[in-house]
Amino acid sequence: MILRDGLRSVGAAVRLWWAPARVREEGSTPDYRFSLANERTFLAWLRTGLALVGGGFAVDQFLPRLSGTLRLTCTVVLLVAGALCALRAVNHWVRCELAMRRGEDLPLSRFPSVLALGVGVLAAVLVVLVVLGRTG
Repeated sequence: MILRDGLRSVGAAVRLWWAPARVREEGSTPDYRFSLANERTFLAWLRTGLALVGGGFAVDQFLPRLSGTLRLTCTVVLLVAGALCALRAVNHWVRCELAMRRGEDLPLSRFPSVLALGVGVLAAVLVVLVVLGRTG
């Protein structure tokens, strides 16, 4: 029952991604400056996702001497993180837009912290491998 309700909630949220006009049905129109700032944040998340995807391809192409399993792991982690950033971008945009229209506090998320920690750990591993000369 709880899982089914959770899936319905996720489904409803995803449907809003494809029907932004439905977001306008909620509450009242916020100051356009806030909506535009929300859109700029959305675009920043997309750029971050693209950078992570590019980093994944860079690891795969430019670190050929890195152990096959380690190279594949780093590549996949970066590609998945990029995909998650893109999905998170649209989800966050919709949630913030709805909150502004309803006069609610903006939603909080742990995603930026998790992403930063993951990228930081992966970067540290790659730095160690480069220093040890195992990448090149």
